Amino acid sequence: MAGILISAPASGTGKTTVMLGLLRALAEDGLIVQPFKSGPDYIDPAFHKAACGRASYNMDTWAMGPQLLGAIASQAQGADICVAEGSMGLYDGVATAGQSGHGTSAETARRMGWPVVLVVDVGGQAQSAAATALGFQTYMPDLPFAGVILNRVASPRHERLTRLGMERAGLTVLGSLPRRGDLALPERHLGLVQATEHPDLDAAIAGYAEFLRAHVDLDAIKAAAAGLPTPPKSPLPHPPAQCIALAQDAAFSFAYPHLVQGWRNAGAEIKPFSPLADAPPASDADLVWLPGGYPELHAGTLAAASRFQSGLRAHAQTKPVHGECGGYMALGQGIVDKSGTRHQMAGLLGLETSFEKRKFHLGYRRVILEQSIPGFDAGSVLRGHEFHYTTILAEPDAPLAKVMDADGNPVAETGSVRGHVTGTFFHLITGEESK
Repeated sequence: MAGILISAPASGTGKTTVMLGLLRALAEDGLIVQPFKSGPDYIDPAFHKAACGRASYNMDTWAMGPQLLGAIASQAQGADICVAEGSMGLYDGVATAGQSGHGTSAETARRMGWPVVLVVDVGGQAQSAAATALGFQTYMPDLPFAGVILNRVASPRHERLTRLGMERAGLTVLGSLPRRGDLALPERHLGLVQATEHPDLDAAIAGYAEFLRAHVDLDAIKAAAAGLPTPPKSPLPHPPAQCIALAQDAAFSFAYPHLVQGWRNAGAEIKPFSPLADAPPASDADLVWLPGGYPELHAGTLAAASRFQSGLRAHAQTKPVHGECGGYMALGQGIVDKSGTRHQMAGLLGLETSFEKRKFHLGYRRVILEQSIPGFDAGSVLRGHEFHYTTILAEPDAPLAKVMDADGNPVAETGSVRGHVTGTFFHLITGEESK
């Protein structure tokens, strides 16, 4: 499937604005657009879907083997073009290769054969920006490279000088975006504010599309799209139960799309419910799954959600409950919010967490289960990702797993198990494929 990958030399250069505007503009032109996100991002795929109407999936060359990457690539069936958004800088990843690679956006582009469109923030420089872009083009010689989009251009003179540098370096300029202060999306500590919380997201994306139409050569971008044959594939991950009550609201939304789609593909029944609306999980569910999210922003509401709490406790008496990151925190004894106020949580695990003094946890996780979790037996090797700003005050229950970072160093937060209840700070991406 032909496509392109939108990347940049670093975070904060405007690639998300370009991505969303391009998705909407291509969809407005009548194309069926399949979005992807390179790397372990929990928020951007929802923005992609809002922009073009088609579910977006993560591709991760550190965590995913060739078969899962092939299965995710096959979700583009029926689309006219793929557009992927990179994470961080184009070549940023981990030091140690995972099942497939180092987790860089460049690896995703090379594996899929998608030419890179590099968004370059040219603020504070002119011809010198070409040296940066040329270095990114030549750093990986076999990486397909479509060209550059100049961002935050200050004036017509600034654009002319910058284009001269790019021409001298032999780089194709696909567009030039004037500096505008109204194009930034609102953010919080884990990145962008969630798509469902944006006050007028559709209008914002429509504005991005109009901006790109005025300043980017869309026909040149369409013509640059290319791709390699889809890698060998296996089915998407199998469901951990037949009937799954899945928490879904502003506090619990970080479920990887390929997991949930795999559950549906295999015939599992997904029953969404909202803890923030004080809804209990379905009484006939075989499993309750609490994804990550922002429980710390809604801790008071969750503490007062008596129907949710009692339904969760009743389920846990006889059937499994699993929580990831924010979901894990909600299963614990309590959460201390940023003001220092403690809120009582479900109490199904002994975990105590605090956001009063934040501690940053970020990175890939390789996990060997010491106890089973829904869908995986003890001894299984999993790959996942952890991202939160939480101080762990207590994690007293039996450890769930041996957890390591991408370099094989031990991670102190092992997850917990008590009875039918399990929880982890990492977000599951996949079970490890055999090589």
